Amino acid sequence: MYRVIGSGNSRARRVLWMLEEMGLPYEHVPAPPRSEDVIALNPAGKVPVLIADNVPITDSTAILSFLADRHGQLTYPAGSIDRARQDSLTQFLLDEFDSALWMAARHSFVLPEALRQSAIKDSLKWEFGRSQKVLMQRMGQGPFLMGEVMTVPDIILTHCGDWASAACFPITEPGLEDYLARMRTRPAYQRAQAV
Repeated sequence: MYRVIGSGNSRARRVLWMLEEMGLPYEHVPAPPRSEDVIALNPAGKVPVLIADNVPITDSTAILSFLADRHGQLTYPAGSIDRARQDSLTQFLLDEFDSALWMAARHSFVLPEALRQSAIKDSLKWEFGRSQKVLMQRMGQGPFLMGEVMTVPDIILTHCGDWASAACFPITEPGLEDYLARMRTRPAYQRAQAV
């Protein structure tokens, strides 16, 4: 059994959703970032942390990749062209979506108040809109990002879509809005949301 440490409204939700999609048993410890329990496992104080075989694994994307590879689900085989495309999409989403949302969060409530620059959010929203247009050109023809098969980037993108809604970053591409609506109907997504 895995143990997932991190509040459900953080990137830990990505891990919870993946475990639900895979049908794997887990324990959830909803510890907030920078709490003593988290710092004991990750000196940076960031969540999520996955405990696997009594070893803490940090960074949501590393955790998703580890689980996908270990269980042979939600991923293409390492070394395949499809896996290279999958990894490329993952990196694109982290660089263009996750990083913009994280920078906005930092300037909203993470950084000390004296260091926050609220004006940066306008440029981040502009970049976020531009990135949506690029993503639409990269999306496959099936119900998922890569076509007919759900993979790790689907979890990351849907989580970023939820985060964008909470942060008032508009989804400007109708195709992306349709995709997010479909993903949110998945039973495993809904179970993870309820955790």
